[in-house]
Amino acid sequence: MSTVQQRSDPAAPAPGVRARGRRGLRRGLDLFGVVPFFAFVAVFLAIPTLVVAIGAFAGDDNRPTLDNLTALTDGYILDAFVRSIVLSAATALLGAVLGALLAYALVTAKPGGLLRRMVTAAAGVLAQFGGVTLAFAFIATIGLSGFVTVFLRDHLGADIYAGGVWLFELPGLILVYTYFQIPLMVIVFLPALDGIRPQWREATESLGGSTWQYWRRVAVPLLAPAFLGSTLLLFANAFSAYATAAALVSQGNPIVPLQIRGTITSEVVLGRANLGKAMALGMIVVVAIVMWLYALLQRRTSRWLG
Repeated sequence: MSTVQQRSDPAAPAPGVRARGRRGLRRGLDLFGVVPFFAFVAVFLAIPTLVVAIGAFAGDDNRPTLDNLTALTDGYILDAFVRSIVLSAATALLGAVLGALLAYALVTAKPGGLLRRMVTAAAGVLAQFGGVTLAFAFIATIGLSGFVTVFLRDHLGADIYAGGVWLFELPGLILVYTYFQIPLMVIVFLPALDGIRPQWREATESLGGSTWQYWRRVAVPLLAPAFLGSTLLLFANAFSAYATAAALVSQGNPIVPLQIRGTITSEVVLGRANLGKAMALGMIVVVAIVMWLYALLQRRTSRWLG
C-alpha cells in the first residue's frame, strides 16, 4: 500500500531524474579529483604566462607600449637568442643520436633483463640530474682544479684548457647539457623502438629484402616521426634550462635565461623593468612552436605505435 502511495505521490522524483542526479553527482566527484591539478596548472603555468604576456606590452608606467618588443632586436639580445638556439639544437642532436643508439642497444637486449632495468632506471635518474649539482660535478671533475684535469696535467702532460677555459663558455654548456639530454632521449624514444614488431622484419626477409632495405623502407620511415619529435622535446628541454647555465656562466656568453635574470637583478637596464618579460615571451613563443610540432609528430607516431 505504501509503495502505491509513493508512486502516486506527485512530489516524489521520477526514476529517470534520480538516475540523472546520481550520474551528475558522480561526474562532479570525478571532476573534484582533478581540482588540485588544475590549481597547480593555474598557479604555476597559466598565471605566470599571463603576467609575462601583459608585462611584455606594458611600460614602467603600466601604459601599453611596443618598446619592449622592439628592444628584442638589439644586438646583445639577438646574440643571446642565437646562442640559446645553437646550444639547444646542438645538444638536442647529440642527445638524440647517442640516446637513440643506447635505446636500440636496450631493445636488442633481453626483454625484462637486469641490464635493461638498470639502464632504464639510471636514465630516469640522470635525466633529472641537472642544475647546480650537475654543474658542480663537472667543475669538480674537469674544472680548472678538477681531479681529471690535474691527473692529465701532472701525469700525462696534457692540458685540456690550453686553448682557453672552454668549460665556462658555450662548448662547456654543450657538453654539460648533453649529459642529461642522452638519458632523456632514452626514456622518450624507447617506447617507439619497442613498437617495432619483429614480424615486419621477418616479412621483409621472406620477400627477399636485405637488412639495409628493411631499415631504409620499413624501420626508418616508421621511427622518423618519433625520432624527430623526441629531438624537438630535447630542444625545448635545453632551451628552457637555467640553473646549470647560471652555475657555469656568469658574465660571458650568456643565454636568454641569464639575460632575463640580468634584467631583474642588475641595474644595467634601469628603466626597462619589463624587458625581461618581453624576452620571456619570446622564449614562450619558441617553446610553443616546438611543442606544437612535437604534438603533430607524436600524433603520427601513435597511429602505428598503438
